[in-house]
Formats: sequence, structure tokens, C-alpha cells
Amino acid sequence: MQLGLYAQIACIWEATAHKPGNVHRFRDFEDASYVDFLVSAAALAPVLQMAPGQRVGATVLEAIRATRTTVSTNTNLGIVLLLAPLAAVPGHRDLRASLEEILKRLDVDDARMVYEAIRLAAPGGLGRAPQQDLSQEPTVSLQEAMLLAADRDLVACQYANGFREVLDEGVPSLRRTLAESKPMEEAIIVCHLELMANHPDSLIARKRGIAEAEESAMRARSVIDAGWPDTQAGRNALSKLDSWLRAEGHARNPGATADLVAASLFAALRQGIIKLPAAWQPLLLS
Repeated sequence: MQLGLYAQIACIWEATAHKPGNVHRFRDFEDASYVDFLVSAAALAPVLQMAPGQRVGATVLEAIRATRTTVSTNTNLGIVLLLAPLAAVPGHRDLRASLEEILKRLDVDDARMVYEAIRLAAPGGLGRAPQQDLSQEPTVSLQEAMLLAADRDLVACQYANGFREVLDEGVPSLRRTLAESKPMEEAIIVCHLELMANHPDSLIARKRGIAEAEESAMRARSVIDAGWPDTQAGRNALSKLDSWLRAEGHARNPGATADLVAASLFAALRQGIIKLPAAWQPLLLS
């Protein structure tokens, strides 16, 4: 199975879709461009291809090192943290059952490598943690460290709950919208809005506080309730949400939600829920 190709496609699709508040093909940030996300996707693909049989921590660290050779900003730390355990499951194995086994096997060495990767990526808004802070060497397993952060970080939460938001919410959302013969971009935006409405974005919470994260969730829910994309009211609501998220120097960027979307796309690809166009099939056989 071409796990690296699936990872690259998932990252490209996620970055390309016009998701509110995020970088996409028509909107850059001052410190990160759409091209940065494309080259980052290409950089992590060969690392993710080798993930089965390799420590999750090693995959994360190698992927961030590869990314840093192409861009000077944090474009994919959350995505890498999510894709590494998903890609560690061999292609012929059941994803959910095998993922649970992989998460249980994570140890202190995995935690050390992930801590190093996080320091190298230098994400914004982390602050200090009362236990197992990133400035120190970890003394617990990676899953235990993620459990300590699960109440304040959606990515860490996936390690604690078996990727519930990805497998039980994100993937079914994509499946449902695509089954209605809607275009891929629409399915991605619907997935983004639903995840954001159900789970206040933890990156917004870190940068702007929980009140604004909860407001972002409320605003995402209003877009859904207004009937996006089928009604003018829904389209207007999405435009207003996008403008609000991009204000304040894009500090309300719902980056954690975007990471969950990328992981959902990857899981849907490797489970065969999303079928690649026939013209792409030779890439899967190469």
C-alpha cells in the first residue's frame, strides 16, 4: 500500500480546500504560504511510506526534520503527529484494531523523539505544562504524555481516545458527503465545519483563550445550520466566519481542526472509502 502517496494526497487536498480561516490555494498567511504546505506534503511522504515497522516517535522526528529542509515555518506538526501512528499500521491490517495496539506500545523513547520533533517544529502558543513540559526530557510513555495534554489539545486527545474524532466523526463525515455525489472540496469543508462545531479548536484556545475557541465552534455551527453550501444564507455565514477567523493576525486559525481533517482524509484513503481517480492508479502500483 502506498501510504506515503496517501499521506501526500491527504495533505494536499486539506491545504487546497477553501476551509475557513486556513491557508489555501488563494489565501496565504504572512508567515506561511500555500506552496509551503505543498512542499511539506512532498517532504513527509517518503517518511510515512516507511512508517510500518518503525517507531512512531522516529517517524514523527524524521518527518519534521524532512519538513524543515524545505520550509522555515511550522506547516505540519499536528498532521505528522496524527499520521505517524495511522501510517504505522501495515496496509493489510485493520486500522482501528491495529492502531489501538500501536498506541499501547508507545514508550518513553517515542516520547523523547516526539518532544525533540516538537521543539524543532517550534509551534506557536504552546506555553508551559505543569507536568512533562516540552522543555524537559519526558519520563513517561508517549501515550501517557499525550493523555496529560488531552484536555487542552485535540491532537494529543487522539492518542488518548483511539483517534475517536478522526475515525468516528471525520471519516464518516467525508463518506456521507461523498456518497451524496458532492465534490471533494465540499466534503472537506463540511468535515472541517462539523469537527470545528463539535470540538472548539485547541489552537485557537491556546492563542486566544477558550472563550474565543467556543465562539468559533458556535459560528461554525451557525454556518451548518444556515444550510451551507446550498443556501445564500449559508454562503454568507461561511464568508463571515472566514473573515472573523482571519482577523487579529490570523490568531484564530483553526489549525487543530485542519490537522484532524488531514488525518480523516488519510484514513479514508487507506480504508478505500475514498477512491483515487483511475488515472492515478499506476502511482499505487509503482
